[in-house]
Amino acid sequence: MEVQRFLSRLRRCIDDYNLISEGDKIAVGLSGGKDSAALLLGLGELRRFYPKNYELFAITADLGFEGMDFKKLKNFCADINVPYKIIKTDIKELVFDVREEKNPCSLCSKMRKGALNDAIKEEGIKKLALGHHFDDAIETCVMSLFLEGRFHCFKPLTYMSRADTYQIRPMLYVRENELESLVETMKLPIIKSSCPVDRYSKREEIKKTIAELEKTYPDIRQKIFTAIKGLPLEGWEKSE
Repeated sequence: MEVQRFLSRLRRCIDDYNLISEGDKIAVGLSGGKDSAALLLGLGELRRFYPKNYELFAITADLGFEGMDFKKLKNFCADINVPYKIIKTDIKELVFDVREEKNPCSLCSKMRKGALNDAIKEEGIKKLALGHHFDDAIETCVMSLFLEGRFHCFKPLTYMSRADTYQIRPMLYVRENELESLVETMKLPIIKSSCPVDRYSKREEIKKTIAELEKTYPDIRQKIFTAIKGLPLEGWEKSE
């Protein structure tokens, strides 16, 4: 994917849902995966010409898994002139060792976002940018339908009342395969997760299910995304 096309999609999503305001301080939750690396690159490039001025930071939650080396992320942030911070957490110990969760991904995700929200609040930052993309929205919606019996998805802009912060998702118009292409083209730093259930989650099951359905219904992803926006689901109303 070309960088300019990526930035165009990013900007359109930001404008549609009013994700950035003048003078914002925005932290990107940098996990080591392709999505957050692409998001940081995009917001770093966009700030050069976006009509609203904003400051950009990067933050990584160290979950406590062995063998995770964040040096490449540190160097990446230095190269694009973005302040970077790593916060230590005991999430791995709590989720895997103490509670021994059989399906740990949901709890781990909630705890990670909670740790990031608390950390940015201490830094005086009000917005946390997350790397959810087009396919994440579809998978979340289908997973909610299959497992919870409701048509639901996360929002482009979410207010976190406990931390008094906002979560924004600027990449909702970008497909996963486009991000993979961008990351390869731009040689963005990727750190392989040492989580023992990586690639074995409920989300992965849903991803495979959608891929199978796509063989018969090639446009099923676009149809689901159109339904999310068209209803629209709560929080998916475009800004006036």
